[in-house]
Amino acid sequence: MRLAAAMLTPLPRGSILPSVVEERIVAFSRRSFTMRCRTLGFLWAVAAFAALAHEPSLRAAADDEKAVQPPNILLVVADDLGWRDVGWHGADKIRTPQMDRLAREGVDLDQHYVQPVCTPTRVALLTGRYPSRFGPHTLTPSNLRALPPGTLTLASALKSRGYATYLSGKWHLGVLPEWGPNHYGFDRSYGSLAGAADPWTHQYRAGPYAKTWHRDGQLFEEEGNATELVARQAIAWIREAKRPWFVYVPFQAVHIPIDAPEEYKRLYDGATFHEDAKKNDAARRFAAFVSQLDAKIGELVRAVDETGQRENTLIVFTSDNGGLLSGGNPYVSNVAPTPVLSSNAPLRGQKGQLYEGGIRVPAFVNWPARLAPRKVTAPLHAVDWMPTLAKLAGCEIEGDPKWDGRDIWPLLSTDVQPAARTIYWAYDNASAIRRGDWKLIERRNGKRELFDLAADASEKRDLFASEPQLARELAALLADARKLDRAEIPEDAKLPQALREGK
Repeated sequence: MRLAAAMLTPLPRGSILPSVVEERIVAFSRRSFTMRCRTLGFLWAVAAFAALAHEPSLRAAADDEKAVQPPNILLVVADDLGWRDVGWHGADKIRTPQMDRLAREGVDLDQHYVQPVCTPTRVALLTGRYPSRFGPHTLTPSNLRALPPGTLTLASALKSRGYATYLSGKWHLGVLPEWGPNHYGFDRSYGSLAGAADPWTHQYRAGPYAKTWHRDGQLFEEEGNATELVARQAIAWIREAKRPWFVYVPFQAVHIPIDAPEEYKRLYDGATFHEDAKKNDAARRFAAFVSQLDAKIGELVRAVDETGQRENTLIVFTSDNGGLLSGGNPYVSNVAPTPVLSSNAPLRGQKGQLYEGGIRVPAFVNWPARLAPRKVTAPLHAVDWMPTLAKLAGCEIEGDPKWDGRDIWPLLSTDVQPAARTIYWAYDNASAIRRGDWKLIERRNGKRELFDLAADASEKRDLFASEPQLARELAALLADARKLDRAEIPEDAKLPQALREGK
């Protein structure tokens, strides 16, 4: 039996599974399977990590079959990059030539979903599970410990496969060093532990954990622009690698505070985005920030090329949520607060909302040796990357990983028709579910909205009243999906009492 998501079969347009029971069986059943790591003539060392009794365990074993060299994996995450902030989605003034080329020459993911804010998306990417499975503290931007000790992550799975595992950038899954990346499968880590940092001071909001800039969990101070530093460290690891590597680069660009070095601001000298001078200046600064992000991605890829690793390197890019349509600067910073002039058009909504503009983001994969240029229009979600990349690297899991995602490699590499699936979102004030082309949003106050995304991607027409049967079926699926969520915050996820005032 394969992962449950792959068992789903296409349904006629406008229909839902005939029963909630069937959906439960298909969407949440999982098989147990053993982790085997195929090697190139030697057994990769098993990286030991603490695991809870109920968590999956990892092991490595020799394989008599001819081994395939596992690919290097470069996972790049932008912060708050909106749907139309990139050239390949129609940005007419913001320049993103590096990302445009990678998307054009790779696989453009036209319906790539994430969570509406940062922490939840990072949980989904690294665990293959919806963040709500770990507790309500993972549904919003949080400085609590998002993952229980011993949680199986993409990094720990790849590490057991013999990968060198690195993180350069924003962690945002726990603000304390003892909750940092090195405790969840990363050999080396660098950047900010908190939810954001000023690009120049590298500090978070004023309070007990304003300073979270670190190297391998050791806090320190450093001069320089954060985006430049994060890229520089990732490039160094790529160039120094002696074995297959996983380099995770969660930039904090283009999260507030909005600023970039002068060389990127000069790209937009004389550019007119708005007649209002203040808005025009803010738009130029935002455009410069996006272009800096784009340039750094280009430098990462150039490092892969120049070290002769391009043939065997898979690049995955996504934003962590939709663009923010407001502004400000609550951080320890000298950057003037400005409105953020991101664009999610033609999608409705923004970061922090369950409309498409908050959860459908620019994304692509690029691996010229294995993936032909194409566009995938099937709905995908951040939870899919853990099962996909673990399998691609030759890993299988012993025990039930409880993944909500599925292996999407066949969709990326072939013209196979995608199976129908359900995607679920939980947020602090609302939840949503998509099945086929239909999406239901249910707010905490009981209000519901129903949209046909194939006919109305901008979500302008609420069909809740005119499609009562569909609405009822989706509401039942949503209620069923919630049953696997954790209702309370684990005690070991909470900040020490002395720090709680700074939450």
